[in-house]
Amino acid sequence: MASNSRVKAAVLGASGYSGIEAVRILAAHPFVELTALTSEHYAGREVAEVYRHLAGIDLPAFEELRPDLLVGRAEVAVSCLPERTGAAMIAELVSSGIKVVDLSADFRFKDPAVYRAVYGAEHPAPALLKEAVYGLSEFHVRELREARIVANPGCYPTGTLLGTLPLISRDLVDPDSIIVDAKSGTTGARRSPQLEQLFAEVNDNFRAYKVGNHRHAPEMEQEIAGALGREVALMFVPHLLPTNRGILSSIFLRPRSGTTSEDIRAAFEAAYPKTRFIRLLNDGELPELKNVRATNFCEIAFVLDRRSQTLCVLTAIDNLGKGAAGQAIQNLNVMLRFDEAAGLLHPAPVP
Repeated sequence: MASNSRVKAAVLGASGYSGIEAVRILAAHPFVELTALTSEHYAGREVAEVYRHLAGIDLPAFEELRPDLLVGRAEVAVSCLPERTGAAMIAELVSSGIKVVDLSADFRFKDPAVYRAVYGAEHPAPALLKEAVYGLSEFHVRELREARIVANPGCYPTGTLLGTLPLISRDLVDPDSIIVDAKSGTTGARRSPQLEQLFAEVNDNFRAYKVGNHRHAPEMEQEIAGALGREVALMFVPHLLPTNRGILSSIFLRPRSGTTSEDIRAAFEAAYPKTRFIRLLNDGELPELKNVRATNFCEIAFVLDRRSQTLCVLTAIDNLGKGAAGQAIQNLNVMLRFDEAAGLLHPAPVP
């Protein structure tokens, strides 16, 4: 599909937080042409009427989602539709020859029973579950190059897995000791109105939520179990920050006897030797949200505390960037055999 001509792309659910971020990135992509943007709420309206920061950019108007109308107009689609809403439509697009990167959780689980347990419903397109490639870009490049459908990871799992998989693969930590303390900005939730997302509820406040039963925990466990070769359980404690975007994760693990700081750094360097979007920080440096805001980067640092025999790995991502739309475009680039950083390297805004 990669050629000198620009690839035609659609964004489904383009008016949500992740959707409009995908539009913003793809509008400046050197090898992609946006040909269709769907939004049930804003169908028929120009993008700049809803998002004035995109005024002056030549974009198609929002339209209703009809898969039959996308055939011939799009070669690839980025789907930002909610769980259980887009799976059947995505299956129709894939069968018609359109490649799809899906930002919902519909295709992340390989086992439909796990999907049923997490989302309380039968999967709308179970035949595609085994085919879908889990789009943690740094770990599945070969599979992504052949994929018809990519399951973009969740935002919390992205920050957690990038900080843990290199250590598990080298058996440097006890995988049964994982505790994830993660803090997200409010755009981690959808754009639809919710009481707990109101300004008066979030501003000057900081709270944990869904402790021990967040839907992203089984996703993390599935991917860690795949690397480990057996099932694993972790403790996940998400928090809501009074900020718009960004996720800072503190991951606590018990190191194996004899594990050194040099071993840990070597594991990360070996896992990410040529990747464009991982920043392994120097000793004494710690990740900060402002340094990844509006980017596709993940900052990683670690502290091996000998006194408590605890390893703390810290990661920072933008939940709309590396945690959603940015990683989706990175996956799209790999699928289409483009440079994985195409459209994604641009200066971030200053604080």
